[in-house]
Amino acid sequence: MNQIEFNELFKRKTKTLAVKIVKLYGEIPKTDENQIIGKQLLRSATSTAANYRAVCRARSEAERYSKLSIVVEEADETLFWIEILEETGILTKEKLVDLKKEATEIIAVMAKTRKNLKDKRDKNKTKE
Repeated sequence: MNQIEFNELFKRKTKTLAVKIVKLYGEIPKTDENQIIGKQLLRSATSTAANYRAVCRARSEAERYSKLSIVVEEADETLFWIEILEETGILTKEKLVDLKKEATEIIAVMAKTRKNLKDKRDKNKTKE
């Protein structure tokens, strides 16, 4: 898979997760506490997708690395809020299992991509 195909795949993956989270938000019971958690989840999931798009438009390797770091942080926060919904019993484990899997996959791949970019950058610095 080349870089363009990879970028398109992860644009779709991050956007799909964000859309699923937006739809899930409507299923969260309407209490103040639940809505706060739900809104945090909405913010982090949509930020993951938006920032991945920014990764694809980065003007430099440093900017790309910085945006990838934000994607990893936001995807991890998304996973955190999914876990909170599950552990508090706000939503069932069954309803969240696929979302947890998707968020975990995005975190793993983006963290690996970021590490590879850093390793490449560090290798180029030692050559100079």
